[in-house]
Amino acid sequence: MEHPEPELIRQSWRAVSRNPLEHGTVLFARLFDLEPDLLPLFQYNCRQFSSTEDCLSSPEFLDHIRKVMFVIDAAVTNVEDLSSLEEYLAGLGRKHRAVGVKLSSFSTVGESLLYMLEKCLGPAFTPATRAAWSQLYGAVVQAMSQGWDRE
Repeated sequence: MEHPEPELIRQSWRAVSRNPLEHGTVLFARLFDLEPDLLPLFQYNCRQFSSTEDCLSSPEFLDHIRKVMFVIDAAVTNVEDLSSLEEYLAGLGRKHRAVGVKLSSFSTVGESLLYMLEKCLGPAFTPATRAAWSQLYGAVVQAMSQGWDRE
């Protein structure tokens, strides 16, 4: 895997990682705005959420947000050696496929990630920072997509 500009990634992530739950909630709120068909995929104890707000405030979903932010943190930590995460990310891809996530939805997730970063960083979210994050996210999705290829 090719690695993006590590210092831009790390520097911008420091600001986000101070409050991962808040910023992760921004990411998922945007995701559900852009692709509302993803909301029904999140069910806990056979309970389907009636609204985005209901989902985003549930303890189970807040735990999911923490896990997603942890995976992003792992990618940032290993930005110069993303290949070390390939097997883990492929397994994560298999889990997402098993619950009905379509590979095409990862494009919307990427848009939502960039939206969250822009909201969090404001003017510090420069075109170079956007490009670095787009490259990092593309590498993560490439590894996760192997979960759709393997049985």
